[in-house]
Amino acid sequence: MKLNSDYWENRYKTNEISWDAGTITTPLKEYIDQIEDKSIKILIPGAGNSYEFEYLINNGFPNVYVLDFAQSPLDNIKERVSNSYENQLIKSDFFEHDATYDLILEQTFFCAIDPSLRENYVAKMKSLLNSNGKIAGLLFQFPLTEVGPPFGGSKSEYLALFENDFEVKTLETAYNSIKPRQGNELFFIFTKK
Repeated sequence: MKLNSDYWENRYKTNEISWDAGTITTPLKEYIDQIEDKSIKILIPGAGNSYEFEYLINNGFPNVYVLDFAQSPLDNIKERVSNSYENQLIKSDFFEHDATYDLILEQTFFCAIDPSLRENYVAKMKSLLNSNGKIAGLLFQFPLTEVGPPFGGSKSEYLALFENDFEVKTLETAYNSIKPRQGNELFFIFTKK
């Protein structure tokens, strides 16, 4: 199975999007709510329907960008958010994106890419962040198998993957996950070294 844009486009068109909570999830909402500098430049890669983007825009964060390589989720966002943000919805492959950000929010993107691309993901994240930039969000905490997406992993696997390029500020089981994901999510904040 090739996890390309056609694969994801088909998942949206057939409504096979069980990961879609229909709203921003509590861990990301609470993280966003404590950010004081609303001018920071934020990226949400592999964003899907990105309720996070909508929440950020509605709460005074003007410099938020969404990246997805399926068109349907970007169209879904356009229906919910003012047209004035249309140029901030980017249809592109994450690994080909070229810009820099202060913060990248991770929400069900890492778990959706083929596990063979995880080292590339880390390198790309590092290249997309300004100095002292951060990645924050959620990683799934269940055994990594070949069945997916979603693909899981463990705290020790994630530490080994990220610790050379990022300072681990937080990597703990999320206490405020939505009910279907309770106990299966790690909330993390990693700062670029």
